[in-house]
Amino acid sequence: MDTIAVLGTFDTKGREHDFVANEIRRRGLQALLIDVGTFAPRSAIPDFPNSEIAMSGGATIEELREKKDRKHANTILSTGASQVIRRLADEGRIQGVISLSGRSGTTLCAAAMSALPITFPKMIVSSGAPGDASAHIGVTGIVIVPSLVDVSGLNRISRQVFAKAIGALCGMLDSQIDVSTDKPLIAATVSPDTADCVARARIVLEAAGYEVVVFQNDGIGGRSMEALVEAGLVVGVLDVTPSEWVDELLGGIAGAGPGRLAAAARNGVPAVIAPGRLDLCDFGSAEAVPKQFENRLFCAPSARSYFMRTNAEESVELARTVAEKINLSCGPASLAIPTRAISAISAPGQRFHDPIADKVLFQALRAYLRKDIPVHELNAEINDQGFAELCAEELLSNIAKVAKSPRPAQ
Repeated sequence: MDTIAVLGTFDTKGREHDFVANEIRRRGLQALLIDVGTFAPRSAIPDFPNSEIAMSGGATIEELREKKDRKHANTILSTGASQVIRRLADEGRIQGVISLSGRSGTTLCAAAMSALPITFPKMIVSSGAPGDASAHIGVTGIVIVPSLVDVSGLNRISRQVFAKAIGALCGMLDSQIDVSTDKPLIAATVSPDTADCVARARIVLEAAGYEVVVFQNDGIGGRSMEALVEAGLVVGVLDVTPSEWVDELLGGIAGAGPGRLAAAARNGVPAVIAPGRLDLCDFGSAEAVPKQFENRLFCAPSARSYFMRTNAEESVELARTVAEKINLSCGPASLAIPTRAISAISAPGQRFHDPIADKVLFQALRAYLRKDIPVHELNAEINDQGFAELCAEELLSNIAKVAKSPRPAQ
């Protein structure tokens, strides 16, 4: 019989979580209650009391009450809860998790649930998902269900929302797919300016027996790919569009955080990296451009994009940052450079063509890169077939170097 963990602040939302637990039992499943509230629970009696969760997070519940620091308490309780629910999942004692939360509780419970595997069924019925929960929501497989009304009491609307959420979560438990015979996964990053490169490389990689999953360079895409790699679900990374680092450093709209480019390196996942689209920053609109950039070269390829061409000085900083991430690699990694253009709009004859800035970028990449990491240069544009095939074949070579991920038979 499957068991669903009911995670929440039982001091303020005990009745609501009790209702959800009873709905789970009514459907023939078991409920396991985990309290992450600071004070004594109301109504619901937890299987894992807040005192145990606090201890797992490194403090006593009495200390949290005395300190009267809500942010500190939430950090301790989310840390403790993440350890508890991950252990329960690893031991096969729970098959799903649900929480009913307001704004603060959404952040707490999302942080705790992020410790679970991406495909593990997890859901938060929330009256508000604040910005500080965004790092956990969207890249960890957490499903957010709007509560429509405040998660405070039981009424004709909230009961229906809670019951339907449980129905959806039970549906997730019934929808497990056997992936044991699927082809090994390769993750690739793409943008409209590198799409032809990825499309051609994909043909080569799929012909070699792999399945390629593609992520857009829009911030969420980069974070999602890093999470997938961190979860151990891919055997190789074709990161030809690490351009989220441009937006991260210059204030564009598509930054992916400081962890971008790190997961494959830290975990020894074979990778090939190219400086695709490191020549432009997307501010989204002309109105969003910071004053210090107002005299720069821009173009607006769509109503939602407003690109600025990077200059030589920025190229050095970008190269240093990208190289530092690649230098973390404990597995086979390579850098591939198309010396004629790193995006479709910086090719010769295009608006963002700037061979001086590109040359500075390439020189800085070579200078900052660890000397034992191979660098492959080709007199080509990034979307040329020859460069795409070079990247694909180099990635296949790197994957073949890792004994635990042998190249499958074609």
